[in-house]
Amino acid sequence: MREFLLGNEACVKGAILAGCRFYAGYPITPSTEIAEAMARELPKVGGTFIQMEDEIASISACIGASWAGVKTMSATSGPGFSLMQEGIGYAVMTETPVVLVNCMRGGPSTGQPTKPAQGDVYQAKYGSHGDYEIIALSPASVGEMFMLTIEAFNLAEQYRVPVMLLADGEIAHMRESVEVPEKINIINRKLASPGIVKEVWKPDEDGIVPFPVFGKGHRVYISGTTSDIYGYPSTVKPEVHEAVVKRICDKIRKNAEKIWRYECYKPEADKIIFAYGLPSRTALAVARDTDRAGVFRPITLWPFPEKPFGEIVAGKDVYVLEMNYGKMLYEVERVAYKHGAKSVSFLPKLGGAIHTIKEVRKFVGVD
Repeated sequence: MREFLLGNEACVKGAILAGCRFYAGYPITPSTEIAEAMARELPKVGGTFIQMEDEIASISACIGASWAGVKTMSATSGPGFSLMQEGIGYAVMTETPVVLVNCMRGGPSTGQPTKPAQGDVYQAKYGSHGDYEIIALSPASVGEMFMLTIEAFNLAEQYRVPVMLLADGEIAHMRESVEVPEKINIINRKLASPGIVKEVWKPDEDGIVPFPVFGKGHRVYISGTTSDIYGYPSTVKPEVHEAVVKRICDKIRKNAEKIWRYECYKPEADKIIFAYGLPSRTALAVARDTDRAGVFRPITLWPFPEKPFGEIVAGKDVYVLEMNYGKMLYEVERVAYKHGAKSVSFLPKLGGAIHTIKEVRKFVGVD
């Protein structure tokens, strides 16, 4: 069935179909339609919507609800995303599945509430302190806002990690026709065995710790403090902290190839345009009209799809399009030069401006 949806509406539809039954958030442009739709739709499926006093409380409520056994989500934009960073670190440390949607707008600070940007992609990975890994996805259409929201829940549940949907504000407010499938693939978290579990932080062979749900007979101590596998705080033994950090990082790093989603168009071309989100639409339009340029579009921004990108750039010129003053550019430079690229060039867009086909053709040298 096809529906004509706003990007934020598509996100809500995907979340509910994925099994989201709890939403806590605070309204902020350009994500507010997500909160409005969740407030309307969640009660219809037995879910709970709470408008919190701020984004700190929002992510905290989502973490608590996740430990009560339900799939949770919040949505925000730049200033609210900044307030969530400590909570994100707590969710990482406690290995709490939660989905966070960031409809990115121009910053820093209040910036441009109604203009799209891609300025938060580094904050998504490095915004909290310490060593950790998250997963971040970048939609380039309203259809992907729908499908990647479902994917975000599946990844959060599978890997017990916060997953972020980083949508530039234009995708959030765009309307397009969306194919809503009759059946979708749903992944639910791996639950701990019934009864008392003594080694509550002992991972299975796949590196994932089974999830003990509050109210289901499990005796679990949950804290952001470094704990041993029995759940007791252990903050002075280096080997305990090392084991925790390696667990929360390696479950993503060692499964990166399973997590990566990307699109590679005309990889044989001499010029490769790197773009994600809204700019990738312009990049693909340019590449379709010439045999000299191809496109690499990372759908998974974090973990960065280094292997598939590195395989196509040797001896080539790489052109980076971003709606910021340089974020993924530095990751592109690291990987491209490591794998023998001739050059990396950058065309930034700021202030809510969008790359045009004419500009990109001239930048890449195919006009």
